[in-house]
Amino acid sequence: MANLINIKKGLDIPLQGKASSEITADTLTDLFAITPDDFPGYTWKTAVKAGDAVECGSPLLYAKECEDIVLSSPVSGIVEEIHRGERRKIEFISVKKQGEQTQVKIDKNIPVLSALRRSGLFAMLRQRPYDILPDKDATPRDIFVTAFDTAPLAPAVIADSDARYLESGLKALSSLTTGKVYLSVKAGSGITSQVAEVYEFNGPHPAGNVGTQIAAIKPVNKGETVWTLDAATACRIGKLIETGEIDYTATVALTGPCVKNPHLVETTIGAKLSTLLNNQISTESGKTRIISGNVLTGWRADLNEGFLRYPYRQITVIEEGDNADEFMGWASLSPKKYSVSRTFPAFLRGLSKPFNFDARIKGGHRAMIMSGEYDKVFPMDIYPEYLIKAILAKNIEKMEERGIYEVAPEDFALPEFVDTSKLELQKIVREGLDYLRKETM
Repeated sequence: MANLINIKKGLDIPLQGKASSEITADTLTDLFAITPDDFPGYTWKTAVKAGDAVECGSPLLYAKECEDIVLSSPVSGIVEEIHRGERRKIEFISVKKQGEQTQVKIDKNIPVLSALRRSGLFAMLRQRPYDILPDKDATPRDIFVTAFDTAPLAPAVIADSDARYLESGLKALSSLTTGKVYLSVKAGSGITSQVAEVYEFNGPHPAGNVGTQIAAIKPVNKGETVWTLDAATACRIGKLIETGEIDYTATVALTGPCVKNPHLVETTIGAKLSTLLNNQISTESGKTRIISGNVLTGWRADLNEGFLRYPYRQITVIEEGDNADEFMGWASLSPKKYSVSRTFPAFLRGLSKPFNFDARIKGGHRAMIMSGEYDKVFPMDIYPEYLIKAILAKNIEKMEERGIYEVAPEDFALPEFVDTSKLELQKIVREGLDYLRKETM
């Protein structure tokens, strides 16, 4: 029987636009892209040039520090563009799908780690500390796999059709660690494993965050390394081990109050957003914000130039809110205004009912207030306000004492949401982790 853990601190944000169970197939998208920024920890070099023909699984980029670690093409076709930004930084490599789809086969008899590196699936793993791709020389103490997501409007992490490969993926992962593989599932899901140690979680967001799960099961201490991934990636690993084929499919939820018909779409990793959202954005909403991901941790994207970003599960569309005209402005007592602290009378109608949030932060940056408001939505055994202050001061000793090795930016998404000081907490944590890594490695 699985172990049950109840998460009491947290917050489920009641955003309108939850995807229905309807699933449609994406047959129109012909342009796909891989974005190096989604895979931190290595310096990426191009393995192709514009106009090259590639197969599914052909390397598009490789890591300067270890050429066996690659980012591979999700489709076969022609490399359309290597898009560069300032200082010639590679922003994305796009591939135009053409002809019959062919795929690079990975030898099933080679070691698991080599297969993951050559297939590009190694890049879908993450390491703590630092929340980066795993170090090429590190052996993880344990590996944590999460099979559910509690972020606003998040869909199921794995589809029923993929679940058959989960056990094979967990078995392959168990060969990469001297410790255990932990599988975190939603309470009542019925997911079991003969290989991994299963923990059921019950409670509000961030119960689905792997950082919350690690903290509840076996926290990371200084000098230790653990790897993390979602169950969808574990299923891809299982399919790779069983068949030698790399699975680039993704079931994506189109969500948010500005989507006409929120539903699921079966597509491919890195699909172009304009095709996925074709005729789906409500014209009555005015100016909208497209987010590849959820509203707390996703990437802001341009509709015409944006692509589906890692972890390839969700697209959210909300109102920008820059043309809002409210009676009495911030002092309005409208029941349509949501407030965690019950500042507005919306709690009388029930805060669990869906709200139409927009992208406004409704306030300006100000001095950090030590009010304890982060603690109410932060379930880890860490004092988040004191950790943030240590990061801002670049005090490595204090950062270590206050739990920097346990956290990732996504763990501070809810504190950022409720923060009356309007601080960019996820950005602060990301910069703190990068600074710590630079100074101590």
